[in-house]
Amino acid sequence: MDERRERDFRRRMYPGATAADWADWRWQLRRRARTAAEVARVLALSERERNALAVPEAWRMPLAVTPYMLALLAQEEPDGPLRRTLLPDRREARVAAGELTDPLGEEAHTVAPGLIRSYPHKALLLATGDCAVFCRYCTRARTAKPLRGGRGPAAGGGGYGPALEWLRRHPEVRDVLVSGGDPLMLSDAKLGRLLRALRAIPHIQLIRIGTKAPAVLPQRITPELARMLASVQPVWVSVHFTHPAELTPRAAEACRRLRDAGLPLMNQTVLLRGINDDTAALRQLNEGLLRVGVKPYYLHHGDMAVGTGHLRSTKARGRAILRELSGLISGYGIPLFMEDPPGGGGKRPI
Repeated sequence: MDERRERDFRRRMYPGATAADWADWRWQLRRRARTAAEVARVLALSERERNALAVPEAWRMPLAVTPYMLALLAQEEPDGPLRRTLLPDRREARVAAGELTDPLGEEAHTVAPGLIRSYPHKALLLATGDCAVFCRYCTRARTAKPLRGGRGPAAGGGGYGPALEWLRRHPEVRDVLVSGGDPLMLSDAKLGRLLRALRAIPHIQLIRIGTKAPAVLPQRITPELARMLASVQPVWVSVHFTHPAELTPRAAEACRRLRDAGLPLMNQTVLLRGINDDTAALRQLNEGLLRVGVKPYYLHHGDMAVGTGHLRSTKARGRAILRELSGLISGYGIPLFMEDPPGGGGKRPI
Protein backbone atom coordinates (compact mmCIF):
# COMPACT_ATOMS: atom_id res chain seq x y z
CA MET A 1 0.00 0.00 0.00
CA ASP A 2 1.65 3.21 -1.11
CA GLU A 3 1.55 6.44 0.87
CA ARG A 4 -0.97 8.14 -1.43
CA ARG A 5 -3.55 5.35 -1.18
CA GLU A 6 -3.13 5.18 2.58
CA ARG A 7 -3.58 8.95 2.88
CA ASP A 8 -6.66 8.95 0.64
CA PHE A 9 -8.24 6.12 2.68
CA ARG A 10 -7.56 7.96 5.95
CA ARG A 11 -9.04 11.22 4.71
CA ARG A 12 -12.10 9.50 3.28
CA MET A 13 -12.90 7.04 6.08
CA TYR A 14 -11.39 8.79 9.13
CA PRO A 15 -11.75 12.47 8.21
CA GLY A 16 -10.96 13.68 11.72
CA ALA A 17 -7.67 11.80 11.88
CA THR A 18 -4.38 13.52 11.22
CA ALA A 19 -1.28 11.88 9.77
CA ALA A 20 0.14 11.87 13.31
CA ASP A 21 -2.96 10.01 14.56
CA TRP A 22 -2.58 7.40 11.84
CA ALA A 23 1.06 6.86 12.79
CA ASP A 24 0.17 6.41 16.48
CA TRP A 25 -0.22 2.74 17.40
CA ARG A 26 -2.44 3.57 20.36
CA TRP A 27 -4.80 5.52 18.09
CA GLN A 28 -4.89 2.51 15.78
CA LEU A 29 -5.78 0.17 18.66
CA ARG A 30 -8.48 2.45 20.04
CA ARG A 31 -10.16 2.57 16.65
CA ARG A 32 -10.09 -1.10 15.76
CA ALA A 33 -13.24 -2.27 13.98
CA ARG A 34 -14.98 -4.58 16.43
CA THR A 35 -18.49 -4.84 14.96
CA ALA A 36 -20.15 -5.62 11.64
CA ALA A 37 -21.28 -2.00 11.33
CA GLU A 38 -17.76 -0.66 11.80
CA VAL A 39 -16.40 -2.97 9.10
CA ALA A 40 -19.28 -2.29 6.70
CA ARG A 41 -18.71 1.47 7.08
CA VAL A 42 -15.32 1.26 5.39
CA LEU A 43 -15.43 -1.89 3.22
CA ALA A 44 -17.62 -2.96 0.33
CA LEU A 45 -18.61 -6.45 1.49
CA SER A 46 -19.60 -9.57 -0.39
CA GLU A 47 -22.80 -11.35 0.61
CA ARG A 48 -20.69 -14.08 2.24
CA GLU A 49 -18.73 -11.53 4.29
CA ARG A 50 -21.88 -9.67 5.29
CA ASN A 51 -23.65 -12.85 6.41
CA ALA A 52 -20.64 -14.01 8.41
CA LEU A 53 -20.33 -10.67 10.20
CA ALA A 54 -23.98 -11.02 11.24
CA VAL A 55 -23.17 -14.15 13.27
CA PRO A 56 -23.18 -13.31 17.01
CA GLU A 57 -19.70 -13.04 18.49
CA ALA A 58 -20.65 -15.62 21.12
CA TRP A 59 -20.60 -18.19 18.29
CA ARG A 60 -17.19 -17.22 16.95
CA MET A 61 -13.89 -15.69 18.06
CA PRO A 62 -13.74 -11.90 18.49
CA LEU A 63 -13.37 -9.49 15.60
CA ALA A 64 -10.72 -6.77 15.67
CA VAL A 65 -9.14 -5.04 12.67
CA THR A 66 -6.95 -1.94 12.84
CA PRO A 67 -7.68 1.01 10.54
CA TYR A 68 -4.27 0.37 8.97
CA MET A 69 -5.32 -3.16 8.01
CA LEU A 70 -8.77 -1.99 6.90
CA ALA A 71 -6.96 0.26 4.41
CA LEU A 72 -5.21 -2.84 3.06
CA LEU A 73 -8.45 -4.84 2.95
CA ALA A 74 -10.11 -2.00 1.05
CA GLN A 75 -7.67 -2.54 -1.81
CA GLU A 76 -8.75 -6.16 -2.22
CA GLU A 77 -11.80 -7.49 -3.98
CA PRO A 78 -14.44 -8.91 -1.61
CA ASP A 79 -13.38 -12.37 -0.34
CA GLY A 80 -9.74 -11.54 -1.11
CA PRO A 81 -6.93 -13.40 0.67
CA LEU A 82 -6.23 -10.91 3.47
CA ARG A 83 -9.95 -10.46 4.07
CA ARG A 84 -10.31 -14.20 4.56
CA THR A 85 -7.62 -14.14 7.25
CA LEU A 86 -9.26 -11.33 9.27
CA LEU A 87 -13.03 -11.29 8.58
CA PRO A 88 -15.31 -14.00 9.97
CA ASP A 89 -16.65 -16.95 8.01
CA ARG A 90 -19.83 -18.80 8.93
CA ARG A 91 -17.86 -22.04 8.65
CA GLU A 92 -16.10 -21.13 11.89
CA ALA A 93 -19.13 -22.63 13.62
CA ARG A 94 -18.35 -26.08 12.15
CA VAL A 95 -16.32 -28.53 14.20
CA ALA A 96 -14.50 -31.00 11.97
CA ALA A 97 -13.31 -34.39 13.13
CA GLY A 98 -10.22 -34.07 15.30
CA GLU A 99 -10.58 -30.32 15.94
CA LEU A 100 -10.06 -29.14 19.51
CA THR A 101 -10.57 -25.94 21.48
CA ASP A 102 -7.05 -26.40 22.86
CA PRO A 103 -5.37 -28.24 19.98
CA LEU A 104 -1.83 -28.03 21.40
CA GLY A 105 -2.78 -29.33 24.83
CA GLU A 106 -1.52 -26.12 26.42
CA GLU A 107 -3.83 -26.29 29.41
CA ALA A 108 -2.44 -29.71 30.33
CA HIS A 109 1.11 -28.34 30.09
CA THR A 110 0.44 -25.18 32.14
CA VAL A 111 2.81 -24.98 35.11
CA ALA A 112 1.88 -21.48 36.38
CA PRO A 113 -0.70 -18.90 35.28
CA GLY A 114 0.05 -18.17 31.63
CA LEU A 115 3.21 -20.30 31.61
CA ILE A 116 3.26 -23.41 29.42
CA ARG A 117 6.01 -25.99 29.30
CA SER A 118 5.79 -28.33 26.32
CA TYR A 119 9.55 -28.97 26.03
CA PRO A 120 12.07 -29.91 28.76
CA HIS A 121 14.23 -26.79 28.22
CA LYS A 122 11.70 -24.24 26.86
CA ALA A 123 8.67 -22.39 28.20
CA LEU A 124 5.94 -20.27 26.64
CA LEU A 125 4.78 -17.18 28.53
CA LEU A 126 1.38 -15.82 27.46
CA ALA A 127 1.84 -12.16 28.30
CA THR A 128 -1.58 -10.97 27.08
CA GLY A 129 -4.71 -12.21 25.36
CA ASP A 130 -4.93 -9.19 23.08
CA CYS A 131 -3.73 -8.76 19.49
CA ALA A 132 -3.84 -5.85 17.08
CA VAL A 133 -6.03 -8.04 14.86
CA PHE A 134 -7.56 -11.47 15.40
CA CYS A 135 -6.60 -13.97 12.73
CA ARG A 136 -9.42 -16.36 11.91
CA TYR A 137 -7.07 -19.37 11.93
CA CYS A 138 -5.77 -18.66 15.44
CA THR A 139 -4.76 -21.71 17.43
CA ARG A 140 -5.35 -19.84 20.69
CA ALA A 141 -8.80 -18.43 19.96
CA ARG A 142 -9.96 -19.59 23.40
CA THR A 143 -7.82 -16.90 25.06
CA ALA A 144 -8.37 -14.12 22.50
CA LYS A 145 -9.61 -11.05 24.34
CA PRO A 146 -9.44 -7.46 23.07
CA LEU A 147 -8.65 -5.82 26.41
CA ARG A 148 -8.10 -2.15 27.05
CA GLY A 149 -5.59 -2.87 29.81
CA GLY A 150 -3.67 -5.55 27.96
CA ARG A 151 -4.10 -8.07 30.76
CA GLY A 152 -3.69 -11.68 29.75
CA PRO A 153 -3.36 -15.23 31.05
CA ALA A 154 -0.05 -14.56 32.83
CA ALA A 155 -1.12 -11.12 34.04
CA GLY A 156 -4.00 -12.25 36.23
CA GLY A 157 -4.39 -11.51 39.91
CA GLY A 158 -0.74 -12.17 40.72
CA GLY A 159 0.65 -10.39 37.67
CA TYR A 160 3.62 -12.17 36.12
CA GLY A 161 5.03 -13.02 39.55
CA PRO A 162 3.96 -16.69 39.75
CA ALA A 163 5.29 -17.45 36.26
CA LEU A 164 8.60 -15.72 36.96
CA GLU A 165 8.94 -17.49 40.30
CA TRP A 166 8.37 -20.87 38.65
CA LEU A 167 11.07 -20.07 36.08
CA ARG A 168 13.51 -19.09 38.81
CA ARG A 169 13.03 -22.49 40.44
CA HIS A 170 13.65 -24.47 37.24
CA PRO A 171 17.21 -24.01 35.96
CA GLU A 172 16.67 -26.61 33.25
CA VAL A 173 14.53 -24.06 31.36
CA ARG A 174 16.91 -22.01 29.24
CA ASP A 175 14.61 -20.60 26.54
CA VAL A 176 11.44 -18.51 27.03
CA LEU A 177 9.09 -17.45 24.25
CA VAL A 178 6.98 -14.43 25.20
CA SER A 179 3.76 -14.60 23.21
CA GLY A 180 0.02 -14.28 23.74
CA GLY A 181 -2.01 -12.76 22.11
CA ASP A 182 0.71 -10.34 21.07
CA PRO A 183 3.13 -9.10 23.73
CA LEU A 184 3.73 -5.90 21.75
CA MET A 185 0.22 -4.85 22.78
CA LEU A 186 1.75 -4.13 26.18
CA SER A 187 3.20 -0.70 26.86
CA ASP A 188 6.95 -0.25 26.52
CA ALA A 189 7.20 0.09 30.30
CA LYS A 190 5.26 -3.07 31.10
CA LEU A 191 6.95 -5.15 28.43
CA GLY A 192 10.34 -3.81 29.49
CA ARG A 193 9.76 -4.80 33.12
CA LEU A 194 8.80 -8.30 32.06
CA LEU A 195 11.79 -8.74 29.76
CA ARG A 196 14.22 -7.37 32.34
CA ALA A 197 12.82 -9.76 34.93
CA LEU A 198 13.41 -12.65 32.54
CA ARG A 199 16.90 -11.41 31.69
CA ALA A 200 17.72 -11.31 35.43
CA ILE A 201 17.15 -15.08 35.74
CA PRO A 202 20.68 -16.46 35.27
CA HIS A 203 19.83 -19.73 33.54
CA ILE A 204 17.55 -18.18 30.88
CA GLN A 205 19.87 -17.90 27.91
CA LEU A 206 17.38 -17.12 25.14
CA ILE A 207 14.39 -14.79 25.14
CA ARG A 208 12.13 -14.79 22.12
CA ILE A 209 9.13 -12.61 21.27
CA GLY A 210 6.33 -13.78 19.00
CA THR A 211 4.47 -10.91 17.29
CA LYS A 212 2.39 -10.05 14.25
CA ALA A 213 2.64 -6.30 14.91
CA PRO A 214 5.14 -5.53 12.09
CA ALA A 215 2.63 -6.97 9.61
CA VAL A 216 -0.65 -5.57 10.94
CA LEU A 217 0.35 -2.66 13.19
CA PRO A 218 3.79 -1.51 12.03
CA GLN A 219 3.23 1.79 13.84
CA ARG A 220 3.89 -0.14 17.06
CA ILE A 221 7.58 -0.50 16.18
CA THR A 222 8.61 2.90 17.49
CA PRO A 223 12.19 4.08 18.05
CA GLU A 224 11.49 3.90 21.79
CA LEU A 225 10.37 0.27 21.58
CA ALA A 226 13.41 -0.65 19.48
CA ARG A 227 15.74 0.96 22.03
CA MET A 228 14.05 -0.86 24.91
CA LEU A 229 14.34 -4.23 23.15
CA ALA A 230 17.97 -3.52 22.33
CA SER A 231 18.64 -2.94 26.02
CA VAL A 232 17.69 -6.52 26.96
CA GLN A 233 19.50 -8.36 24.17
CA PRO A 234 19.94 -11.04 23.09
CA VAL A 235 16.29 -11.13 22.06
CA TRP A 236 15.08 -12.93 18.95
CA VAL A 237 11.83 -11.85 17.30
CA SER A 238 9.49 -14.24 15.52
CA VAL A 239 7.30 -12.21 13.17
CA HIS A 240 4.21 -13.50 11.39
CA PHE A 241 3.71 -12.46 7.77
CA THR A 242 1.10 -14.54 5.99
CA HIS A 243 0.72 -13.01 2.54
CA PRO A 244 2.87 -10.75 0.32
CA ALA A 245 0.23 -8.01 0.48
CA GLU A 246 1.30 -7.44 4.10
CA LEU A 247 4.79 -6.39 2.98
CA THR A 248 4.03 -2.67 2.75
CA PRO A 249 6.56 0.19 3.06
CA ARG A 250 5.44 0.70 6.67
CA ALA A 251 6.01 -2.99 7.43
CA ALA A 252 9.45 -2.85 5.79
CA GLU A 253 10.34 0.18 7.93
CA ALA A 254 9.19 -1.63 11.09
CA CYS A 255 11.44 -4.58 10.25
CA ARG A 256 14.35 -2.27 9.46
CA ARG A 257 13.97 -0.53 12.81
CA LEU A 258 14.11 -3.85 14.67
CA ARG A 259 17.08 -5.03 12.61
CA ASP A 260 18.96 -1.80 13.22
CA ALA A 261 18.44 -2.37 16.95
CA GLY A 262 20.31 -5.67 16.57
CA LEU A 263 17.28 -7.99 16.79
CA PRO A 264 17.31 -11.06 14.52
CA LEU A 265 13.97 -11.53 12.72
CA MET A 266 12.53 -14.92 11.81
CA ASN A 267 9.17 -15.36 10.08
CA GLN A 268 6.52 -17.99 10.72
CA THR A 269 3.76 -18.48 8.15
CA VAL A 270 0.70 -20.70 8.43
CA LEU A 271 -0.18 -22.54 5.21
CA LEU A 272 -3.76 -21.46 4.43
CA ARG A 273 -6.10 -22.91 1.83
CA GLY A 274 -6.79 -20.51 -1.02
CA ILE A 275 -4.77 -17.74 0.63
CA ASN A 276 -1.10 -18.63 0.39
CA ASP A 277 -0.97 -22.34 -0.50
CA ASP A 278 0.48 -21.82 -3.95
CA THR A 279 4.05 -21.53 -5.11
CA ALA A 280 3.72 -18.02 -6.56
CA ALA A 281 2.33 -16.52 -3.34
CA LEU A 282 4.94 -18.10 -1.09
CA ARG A 283 7.76 -17.26 -3.49
CA GLN A 284 6.68 -13.61 -3.53
CA LEU A 285 6.26 -13.57 0.25
CA ASN A 286 9.57 -15.22 1.07
CA GLU A 287 11.60 -13.23 -1.45
CA GLY A 288 9.99 -10.08 -0.06
CA LEU A 289 10.88 -11.11 3.48
CA LEU A 290 14.52 -11.63 2.53
CA ARG A 291 14.58 -8.15 0.96
CA VAL A 292 13.52 -6.60 4.28
CA GLY A 293 15.97 -8.70 6.29
CA VAL A 294 13.63 -11.38 7.65
CA LYS A 295 14.48 -15.10 7.45
CA PRO A 296 11.53 -17.32 6.41
CA TYR A 297 11.86 -19.84 9.24
CA TYR A 298 8.74 -21.98 9.63
CA LEU A 299 5.86 -22.86 7.33
CA HIS A 300 3.20 -24.29 9.63
CA HIS A 301 0.60 -26.86 8.76
CA GLY A 302 -2.63 -25.50 10.24
CA ASP A 303 -3.32 -26.62 13.80
CA MET A 304 -6.47 -28.62 14.52
CA ALA A 305 -8.19 -25.63 16.11
CA VAL A 306 -11.99 -25.62 16.22
CA GLY A 307 -13.62 -23.91 13.25
CA THR A 308 -10.52 -23.61 11.07
CA GLY A 309 -11.08 -26.53 8.69
CA HIS A 310 -12.06 -24.28 5.77
CA LEU A 311 -8.66 -22.57 6.01
CA ARG A 312 -6.48 -25.61 6.62
CA SER A 313 -4.47 -26.71 3.61
CA THR A 314 -2.87 -30.15 3.30
CA LYS A 315 0.55 -31.54 4.11
CA ALA A 316 0.82 -32.80 0.53
CA ARG A 317 0.28 -29.28 -0.78
CA GLY A 318 2.90 -27.85 1.53
CA ARG A 319 5.46 -30.47 0.52
CA ALA A 320 4.77 -29.84 -3.15
CA ILE A 321 5.21 -26.09 -2.79
CA LEU A 322 8.54 -26.46 -0.98
CA ARG A 323 9.76 -28.85 -3.68
CA GLU A 324 8.78 -26.31 -6.35
CA LEU A 325 10.47 -23.47 -4.47
CA SER A 326 13.75 -25.37 -4.34
CA GLY A 327 15.89 -23.93 -7.10
CA LEU A 328 13.49 -21.04 -7.74
CA ILE A 329 14.66 -18.93 -4.81
CA SER A 330 17.63 -18.73 -2.47
CA GLY A 331 17.86 -21.51 0.08
CA TYR A 332 17.56 -18.78 2.71
CA GLY A 333 13.99 -18.30 1.47
CA ILE A 334 12.86 -21.90 1.98
CA PRO A 335 11.36 -22.46 5.45
CA LEU A 336 11.06 -25.66 7.46
CA PHE A 337 7.63 -27.30 7.12
CA MET A 338 6.35 -27.99 10.64
CA GLU A 339 3.33 -29.25 12.53
CA ASP A 340 2.15 -29.18 16.12
CA PRO A 341 0.49 -32.55 16.72
CA PRO A 342 -2.79 -32.43 18.67
CA GLY A 343 -2.34 -32.79 22.40
CA GLY A 344 0.97 -31.00 22.62
CA GLY A 345 4.53 -32.16 22.93
CA GLY A 346 6.08 -29.60 20.62
CA LYS A 347 6.62 -28.97 16.96
CA ARG A 348 8.01 -31.56 14.58
CA PRO A 349 9.11 -31.39 10.94
CA ILE A 350 6.83 -32.77 8.25
